[in-house]
Amino acid sequence: MRRVLLTVHVARPEAARVAAGFAADLQAAGIEVRVVEAELPALVDQGASGLVTVEAGPGAAADCELAVVFGGDGTILRTAELCRGTGTAVLGVNLGHVGFLAEADVEDLHEIASRVIAGDLEVEERLTVDVVVSVGGEVIAHNWALNEATVEKASRERMLEAVVEIDGRPVSRWGCDGVVCATPTGSTAYNFSAGGPIVWPEVSALLMVPISAHALFARPLVVSPDSTLAIEIVGETTTGIVWCDGRRAAEVPIGARIEVRRGAEPVRLARLHSAPFADRLVRKFELPVAGWRGAAERRREERG
Repeated sequence: MRRVLLTVHVARPEAARVAAGFAADLQAAGIEVRVVEAELPALVDQGASGLVTVEAGPGAAADCELAVVFGGDGTILRTAELCRGTGTAVLGVNLGHVGFLAEADVEDLHEIASRVIAGDLEVEERLTVDVVVSVGGEVIAHNWALNEATVEKASRERMLEAVVEIDGRPVSRWGCDGVVCATPTGSTAYNFSAGGPIVWPEVSALLMVPISAHALFARPLVVSPDSTLAIEIVGETTTGIVWCDGRRAAEVPIGARIEVRRGAEPVRLARLHSAPFADRLVRKFELPVAGWRGAAERRREERG
């Protein structure tokens, strides 16, 4: 039997309503629909029935050909956790926010259901990062991220003192609010807010961006995907916290070392269309492009 996992932003009634109708369409086509147990009541309240529940946690998407998300990027990141280790692709349906990870808008729901039923989807793999925190050579935390791993100061009143390193060589020391280590997928998230560059998803690279650094050299760095980024917490007063995708945290004591490298397991994102990333960028950020003629228009003008 074909199986699809649905995840929903349950705090938004619209998400549950739309997801319930979508589930009914899949069930009518003979596809089993699974949901996380905690989300079942919201869907039942919207008329859904016959859903199979699974416990939240890594592996919840096991044996599912696809995970369809009704919500924003936060819900998609949560679903990526559920798909960890299963190879299940994630398809995001945006409900009105910026939603860079979402592939389709809720207005396209009929097409989404038809394409899922037909199995007519493209899947692309997105680079992730693995994060290791150690003290005195002993590993105290291990995690991963799709968007970014961020080392932030634990005390609001003090700066974080950090020495940053690329491929085993020190690069600079920053007194800062934190350091973002991002993937190209995450370049439009926290990295963007911190002043880092936007990187096209098909580019393989890792990014390191200081947050509010007090230093002469405090520029974003873009390095090889095979590089190892490291941050060492120095000084005597401020500890830190490392956040992975803003969802999973670990305390970072003074003297700790945080290493970030290309993840062993990518996240698989399902796509309906192969639209250029530039178009997505313009649409999501509502960028002004009035006056653009393009090469085809310029050639017509030259011939005419």
